[in-house]
Amino acid sequence: MRHGPDLFATLQQIVRRAMEITPRAPRGSLLLCEGGHLVYRALEGFDSLARQGAGPLTDAGLASESDPLAPAAAPEAARGMCVVHARAWYGAHLPLAIATEGAVPAGAGVLVAPVVVRGVPAGYLALEQATLELPQGERRAMLEVFLDAAGAALERNRLYDEKARLAQEIRLLEQVLNAVGTTVELRNLVETLAHGIKSVQIDQQWTAVELWLVDDAGGGEGAAAADGEQGARVFRAPQSAPMAYFHNVRDGAVDAGRGLGITVDFRVGPNYGPGCQRELLEDGIRRDVDGIIIAPGAPEAAEAAFQRAAEAGIPVIVVDTPPVPGSRALLYIGTDNAAAGKLAGEVMRRLLPGGGVVASQRPTKDAINTRERVEGFCAAMEGAEFTVLPPYEDCDHDEELGTKRSRAALEERPDIAGAFGVAASSGPAWGRAAREIGRGGELKILAFDLFSATVALLRRGVIHATIVQREYDMGYRAAEILHRMITRGVEPTLAELPASRIIHTGVDCVTLEQTPWSTTLSDHLALDTALRVASRRIDSAGAAGRPIEVLLIGVSARSDAVVEERASFSPRSLVDRVLDAGRPLIVDPAGHDGREDASLLRGHAGARTLVGVPLRARGSVVGVLVLSSKREDACGSDAMPFLERVAGTAAVAIENARLFGRISDRTAELERANELQESMIRTINELSSPVVPIADGILVMPVVGTMDAQRSSRFIASLLEEIHEHDAQVVLIDVTGMAVVDAEAANQLVRAAQAAALLGAEAVLVGVTAGAAQMMVAQGLDVGAMVTHVDLARGFRYALAKTGGRILYQS
Repeated sequence: MRHGPDLFATLQQIVRRAMEITPRAPRGSLLLCEGGHLVYRALEGFDSLARQGAGPLTDAGLASESDPLAPAAAPEAARGMCVVHARAWYGAHLPLAIATEGAVPAGAGVLVAPVVVRGVPAGYLALEQATLELPQGERRAMLEVFLDAAGAALERNRLYDEKARLAQEIRLLEQVLNAVGTTVELRNLVETLAHGIKSVQIDQQWTAVELWLVDDAGGGEGAAAADGEQGARVFRAPQSAPMAYFHNVRDGAVDAGRGLGITVDFRVGPNYGPGCQRELLEDGIRRDVDGIIIAPGAPEAAEAAFQRAAEAGIPVIVVDTPPVPGSRALLYIGTDNAAAGKLAGEVMRRLLPGGGVVASQRPTKDAINTRERVEGFCAAMEGAEFTVLPPYEDCDHDEELGTKRSRAALEERPDIAGAFGVAASSGPAWGRAAREIGRGGELKILAFDLFSATVALLRRGVIHATIVQREYDMGYRAAEILHRMITRGVEPTLAELPASRIIHTGVDCVTLEQTPWSTTLSDHLALDTALRVASRRIDSAGAAGRPIEVLLIGVSARSDAVVEERASFSPRSLVDRVLDAGRPLIVDPAGHDGREDASLLRGHAGARTLVGVPLRARGSVVGVLVLSSKREDACGSDAMPFLERVAGTAAVAIENARLFGRISDRTAELERANELQESMIRTINELSSPVVPIADGILVMPVVGTMDAQRSSRFIASLLEEIHEHDAQVVLIDVTGMAVVDAEAANQLVRAAQAAALLGAEAVLVGVTAGAAQMMVAQGLDVGAMVTHVDLARGFRYALAKTGGRILYQS
């Protein structure tokens, strides 16, 4: 069986193999349970319907009313294999199959068998057969092997998805807190919240996210009116995802500058064109800033300003997009785009081992970086088995237009088997288009960069892999080198750098699941968060001397802006009741008794779930986080704790932002507020060791950050509590996200294993890297009798074996 980034291919192969052992099985499918619906994730034998214009075959209809996890035409299938009349099955779950007369033979049946994950049906294998007889003997046993294989594939996928969700949550909390240290603009905070929540809770399908901040007590504008209404500032997040790329560059520069006495002035200019950043560059030169970091939208047009900066003694470092040959910019720090494109081509070859037609999409043909990526991609794809189409243009990161053009391309060329999104917006555009026409998972999509939409589609299996740049590292290294140029001199600094004046920061290939050629999404997110936290611990002694101002210029992408407005809410509305009760509230606006204000409902048209979560800081509620979804019952009990954690963190961020606004001219208090923020970031990242029960008797406990004696006691206490509560036999301690596994950390992990053994549980260490293992051996460290495995997948198989479970793979 195939495993790795392509769950769809694995399930498709299982269906094919199962059909081979079913006599005269003309058609087969595999359906998954998703929120009260059944969705086709693999179909075989329905090509004739597609050729007749039947359209995409994805929606398998509602589940049974008596059992939300069972198919409507065969609710008894939740308890085991059964056979139902083919016409009844297709009538309920695939009407297109009987739309043509004679499509289903008389007397034919459909064998329906549950695919079980963690003791619960997660989907169903449906095989059409000539009779209504249940399979017996060897055929039944072989079908059960395939069902087990499907269950194992889904279980593995869910395990990696859950780990990615936890890593994404930690990263979101870190981003929310760090936003306060880089800007007092609540608009940026709202964007981070909205799209972070959507990328963590992908199944809720949140359509709108807002922050309602109540006016301070004491009257003034917006205070309670005579009719009892109260005023608030409302921030409505845009539907489209923000271009976080240059915010990551900014974060890297700001984190480096904190300990070096650098103030980073971050500006963005229009996308592309001759004058896209000219005014920002000229303004920096007029103000005589100490240095400039720029991602040029039009490198040729920027050269004249680079010349004037050099004449004024202002060093310029280019990031992201290479400058023109012979540029007056002193250094390029960024991606080797030709090499990144070549890597993308090699990944696409792995996704399409049999070859096929491959398409690509890029924002514009004028950008040097995307042009080089396409050239590298095409070079790697050379071969008779592939046909690479000329790139499509998605009109400067326009999300809606990019999706429309991707869909048009797929409808015009249904033979397109693979799609490469050359820039950040292009991968999600292919993904949305593929889902719209029913090819989600089947079309092999390779994206570039890693933003909220890409994360969500990776977790859904629609995007199979993404090439991720290290933009944070670009900003960090640029600020460090500029500081050296400013304080030690340009020529001495350049003498220590490569003669080419180029520093390539590299890329990573990221997939949801583990492969020999990629990094898992969860590991990438955890390591990125750990890197950011560790990077902020710069020796402040480097800040001695005069203040240094660096201008950082990025490129703005087309996207809707956060809307800020004043509004009022009446008594007993959702916002008022959340403020009054101090606890979350969930309502169905369609069934509500008219108590909601027009100002509240305006941004939530068509919503069937409306959620209000209090923003509580310093013992009081300062506002309400409002979310809506067009799904009924979108916010279950398992979703609310996460929203409360996010709201609590956001409330602290909002209060800190208000505080910064009041004391911006008081340097000492500002520094103390920054220290508080740093402390909170360390607390969230170093104390974050969530415990995840993944099977009967098996727990996973990922560790992010560092492990010292103080943290060890809390870690062990949490470990023992969870072992006792879940009656666990095996605990997988995943150290992939640990910054360093040194002697202290190894000793604390051994102590944890010994404590677990006293409760009858075995602690298994997973995720030890080759570098960490070499260091431990060199230092003579000993983890005692602890069993170790290189990754979580192997540890999970070991744990299953210890607890009597099993995973069966058929090759």
